[in-house]
Amino acid sequence: MARDGTSPKWRRRKEARPAEIVDAALDAFAERGFAATRLEDVAERAGISKGTLYLYFRSKEELFKAVIQQAMVPNLALAEERLAISTGTTRELLLEVVGGFLGSVAGAKLSAIPKLIIGEANNFPEVAEFYTREVAGRGMRIIAAILKRGMDRGEVRPLDPSLAAPIIAGPLLLLVLWKNVLEPYAKQTIDAEEYMRTYADILLNGVLQRPAPKEG
Repeated sequence: MARDGTSPKWRRRKEARPAEIVDAALDAFAERGFAATRLEDVAERAGISKGTLYLYFRSKEELFKAVIQQAMVPNLALAEERLAISTGTTRELLLEVVGGFLGSVAGAKLSAIPKLIIGEANNFPEVAEFYTREVAGRGMRIIAAILKRGMDRGEVRPLDPSLAAPIIAGPLLLLVLWKNVLEPYAKQTIDAEEYMRTYADILLNGVLQRPAPKEG
């Protein structure tokens, strides 16, 4: 027992509490949406009082930013690290990014976040701006950097990386929205892994047949 009467276990619990609150908030936001989630709901899920929650987060907007920071930003940081140290080809790098997206977002609770941003952007512009800067914009900059690197290495044909990046990112967002918004009302169920394999094939190889080499 520590001299102040506080055990090491209690200190570890206190230090871990913000992460536990953020986990509870992600569950609540994914289930109820941003506008309908109350801080009382998050506190109850985290097993704390609302007053205790306010010790760590002053508002629902601040808590949602923490969800994005804890749940999504590390994946982008990992992609940036891979880009910085990679000696592989552009194909390999793009496949790593696609695979990382599938493993971290598609089909998981995290995939509810883009849906929440789209639905609540007008009502909570500060949150939308934060997501755009820290997640969407950062992700497209990573894609653009991979394309630029590929052009410098002669592996990617000349194009505008800043315009190509959102075009490449678009199908990834569509998968997230389909799985979280449209699929319950559609007759088609999309298998996320098969979708991503097809997406990667089209991204890397295009959709047009290459003409057979002429004889002679």
